[in-house]
Amino acid sequence: MKAVQINSYGGNDVLEINENAPKPSPAKSQVLAEVYATSINPIDWKVRAGYLKEMVPLQFPATLGGDFAGVICEVGEGVGNFKVGDEVYGQGGILNGGSGSFAEFVAANVGKVAVKPKSADFIEAGALPLAGVSALQALEDHIHLAKGQKILIHGGAGGIGHFAVQLAKSQGAYVATTVSTRDMEFTKSLGADEVIDYESEAFDEKLTDFDAVFDTVGGETTDKSFKVLKKGGIIVSMVGQPNEELAQKYGVSALGQNTDANPERLARLSKLVEDGKIKVYIDKVFPPEQAKEAFGHLEEGRHQGKVVLKIR
Repeated sequence: MKAVQINSYGGNDVLEINENAPKPSPAKSQVLAEVYATSINPIDWKVRAGYLKEMVPLQFPATLGGDFAGVICEVGEGVGNFKVGDEVYGQGGILNGGSGSFAEFVAANVGKVAVKPKSADFIEAGALPLAGVSALQALEDHIHLAKGQKILIHGGAGGIGHFAVQLAKSQGAYVATTVSTRDMEFTKSLGADEVIDYESEAFDEKLTDFDAVFDTVGGETTDKSFKVLKKGGIIVSMVGQPNEELAQKYGVSALGQNTDANPERLARLSKLVEDGKIKVYIDKVFPPEQAKEAFGHLEEGRHQGKVVLKIR
């Protein structure tokens, strides 16, 4: 089968197309799916660059990719909730015990797979799992965002951020977000109540008394975010654990989130899409042969929504 693989850690130049990669077989509690589409997330280039090699060392050649949408073509031992022909989506990356989704076939654990949203095509569904569940897990499970509350979402035009803005609005919250100048109109179209241009405005001087911050940016943006929270508020970050000393100083909770795309969250995400609460915005679609260009496009950070590889 065809797969996007690496034989060493490094930049985009280590990405290779292997036309004869071995087709994976589903292990116990796994399904084998024919991949129709997959999306690139920041975690993918971090894996490629070797940032996680101490935690999860790769066996080369390694197939990259986590997100996927496709059709089940084989089920492993002990799988009773899926059958051949089911349209599914989820996570099949090496970090989650899968075989890697930047390929024509992926073996994925059933604990990371759910039925694809019926109203979404494969391109849209392939863009959903990690980013969509990240937003869902943060806002519903950690922040417990409620109607009338105020939330600041950093990076509201990105993969995770554009889902978070829509989800927060569907829950009746007041949504402020920070984006670049070029992304202001896009995030307004998502429903954001207040859009701050981080290139010319200081969000920590404009905003105050917020219930929650959801941070997809990191660095000094995280530290400055404590100032906008009311006492008892919460900050959830996708880019590491926020400063505990600052959390104590401002009397707020701080959490670094590790996303778990389990079947329950994926099913909840499907319903949100089917109910029209969340729309998937695709910035650009690449064939696997242009994986280097796709990674470069993502790493530039100028995309709106998601970057997808169309496999089939």
